[in-house]
Amino acid sequence: MAEAQTKLYPIEYLIDFATKVFQHFGVPVDDARLAADVLAAADLRGIDTHGMQRLHTYFDMLELGRINPTPEIKIVRESASTATVDGDNGLGLVVGPKANRIAQDKAREAGSGWVSVSNTNHFGSCAYYLLETIRDKSMIGWANTNSTKLVAPLWGAERMLGTNPIGIAFPAGKETDVFVDMATSAAAYGKIEVARRKGTSVPEGWHIDKDGQMSTDPNAMIEGGALLPLGSTRELGGHKGYCLAMAVDILCSMLSGANWGPFAPPFALRQEEPARSVGKGIGHFFGAWRIDAFIDQDEFLAQMDDYVRTFRGTKPQPGTDGPMIPGDPERAAEAERTKTGVPILASIVDDMRDIADKTGIAFE
Repeated sequence: MAEAQTKLYPIEYLIDFATKVFQHFGVPVDDARLAADVLAAADLRGIDTHGMQRLHTYFDMLELGRINPTPEIKIVRESASTATVDGDNGLGLVVGPKANRIAQDKAREAGSGWVSVSNTNHFGSCAYYLLETIRDKSMIGWANTNSTKLVAPLWGAERMLGTNPIGIAFPAGKETDVFVDMATSAAAYGKIEVARRKGTSVPEGWHIDKDGQMSTDPNAMIEGGALLPLGSTRELGGHKGYCLAMAVDILCSMLSGANWGPFAPPFALRQEEPARSVGKGIGHFFGAWRIDAFIDQDEFLAQMDDYVRTFRGTKPQPGTDGPMIPGDPERAAEAERTKTGVPILASIVDDMRDIADKTGIAFE
């Protein structure tokens, strides 16, 4: 199987395998299935960088005892509409969904709910949390996380911030939901990893090398370089991505007591250990707004339908099919992959076989 080739797997097969891997380390069955579901949600929607590609890293961290398989997740401070959660160093794939549900519960009672989380780790993609919050179309969802330093600040030549994503989703009635899920870096780190696995270059403006020079070689970024903020250069709006990344970092860390900026702990084993700790683990931040706390829900959904139809009717730029609605690529990927299966890169298949060899859990 060539490096760039893929093999298709039914999503339920991948979920079953990941569930058993988490259980192998003593993660309770319900939590193990929850963690696998979060990874699967990313793969189904084409966010391969946050799906099963990450399973071996979770395996490594659990094997080394760096993640608590049976955490006591608890609220350490709260009000009617807010809460701060300590994840007890549990799987972010478990801590995150449970904290997000607290935000939803707060919103049902108070109109809005906001939850900050510390003492946790990589929580997958924002997509899972947004989907859960808007599922019954009664709420708007929000999700952030900070992460290991990978991104240089504007005009900086070293890693200081995580890719710090912003996720926000607005339900529509009969039309497609508006679904924003993006890193505040020019590209997600996982895309650099995928390019390295495939042996391909990346677009200029995604990253710099260890000397601060622009590079299209993914190895140059991984071996001491840094991602650039969303927008890349000052002229192209890099200051905006930098500001957004810093805002996410502060929301996720300062409000929860997690580590911030260059002190966020590494997730992958090969990443650099921070010089010091300024908090507990990494942090997340979740929000939920109950629509009828602001306006009649049916009226909102009808207006959202009109909004989506209006933007879909925009005059298209030459050579394009016209504007997409945020979330369209992910919806298309989910429809296709639900039918045909999830394409897994050969190198990721090898990772899963390695896990299978080490645990005795059957794969293929």
